[in-house]
Amino acid sequence: MEDLLAARSQMALSLGFHMIFATLGMGLPLFMVLAEALWLRTGDAVWLQLAKAWSKGAAILFAVGAVSGTVLSFELGLLWPRFMELAGPVIGLPFSLEGFAFFFEAIFLGVYLYGWENVSRRAHLLAGVGVLVSGMLSGMFVVTVNAWMNTPAGFDLGPDGSVVAIRPVEAMLNPSAFGQALHMAVAAPLATAFAVLGVHAWRMRQDPTSAFHRRALGLALGVATLCALAQPLTGHVVGDQVAHTQPVKLAAMEGLWETHPHGAPFVVGGWPDEDAEVTGWGVEIPYLLSVLAYGDPTHAVMGLKEVPRADRPPVLVTHLAYQTMLASMGIMAGLVAVAGVLVARARRVPDAPWFLTLCVLASPWGIVGVEAGWTATEVGRQPWVIGGVMRTSEAVTPMPGLAGPFLAFTLLYAVLGVVTTLLLVRQFEVHSPRPEVRHVGA
Repeated sequence: MEDLLAARSQMALSLGFHMIFATLGMGLPLFMVLAEALWLRTGDAVWLQLAKAWSKGAAILFAVGAVSGTVLSFELGLLWPRFMELAGPVIGLPFSLEGFAFFFEAIFLGVYLYGWENVSRRAHLLAGVGVLVSGMLSGMFVVTVNAWMNTPAGFDLGPDGSVVAIRPVEAMLNPSAFGQALHMAVAAPLATAFAVLGVHAWRMRQDPTSAFHRRALGLALGVATLCALAQPLTGHVVGDQVAHTQPVKLAAMEGLWETHPHGAPFVVGGWPDEDAEVTGWGVEIPYLLSVLAYGDPTHAVMGLKEVPRADRPPVLVTHLAYQTMLASMGIMAGLVAVAGVLVARARRVPDAPWFLTLCVLASPWGIVGVEAGWTATEVGRQPWVIGGVMRTSEAVTPMPGLAGPFLAFTLLYAVLGVVTTLLLVRQFEVHSPRPEVRHVGA
């Protein structure tokens, strides 16, 4: 395996693995805080059981995220030393702030896990809020680093190519930072809501009388509904920024080869052929891309043929990842719409077996959407590791033999993934209610 390919594959594997647990780790504290708040408000012990169960899950996800995140930190330095040499002085601020947020999250999580009998109820709830806020901030600071890689800002390049006139705040608040951070802040609880939805829908099929699973299902549907309504709006913010600052990525995401000077169509589906420079089997909706990207049906949209082949991203991967992200959003929005109709009719949490089956089938699509969205973002930036400044091929380490570490880390992540899954299942079984706490009702 070529060293550049091995380095990219190892980074993709590490990021893809970390993204799952980081996303759930950002979203699950919201559920434990909401459950505890509902317990304090209603006195219903089922909410307390849910808060404790979800807090154990959050602790496991935090630990795994810390391990995989540490691996990523080492990989940045070992696999991409030239990238870190240029980028480190510029984007050190958000990395440092992420470290502070991580430590605060660890402290608040410790208080939350071990403070049930040792601090006041209000202080305990506030500790949970601290876990939620610091976890979200930790993720947002990392997202601003990625946004900087897409739209670098906050520095100048000297005559010899070195970084001069560093402006760290400007770098952190680069043009893509707000949109990407906002989009991820909604994506994390949305993906977590669907994961929670699937687990409790599956168990509710086995035990339809369980108040434990019914409460969890209702809360997950509520969070999913709010996030599903907000996510298209945050996606529009990101899309608008991509259109104005990364037109090549936009063209790759859409599989758009020809420049459309008077309005471009939005392509649904399709299979880009990078040799023939065409996208077949897609359905075109006239002028919609120009409307979505620029708010003007006649606005020009650049095609990939305007860019040399060497400067184009892998179009097939970028386009399919983008389409998968859109499909996941459509599936989740469809389920939320069905749930809304059922709730409006029955005035209770839906529990029909066919609906619970739909929840189980839809459950993975939140994580699939997050992974697909990040794939489109990362692959769509290629061949640049820092947009317009440094190519990925220029950033990789000159050390040979990178295929070996790639295989070793693949095995590590496989083992870690299995162990984490078993731990989460065990914790869920331990904290599931016993028959005496079950009762019928919403």
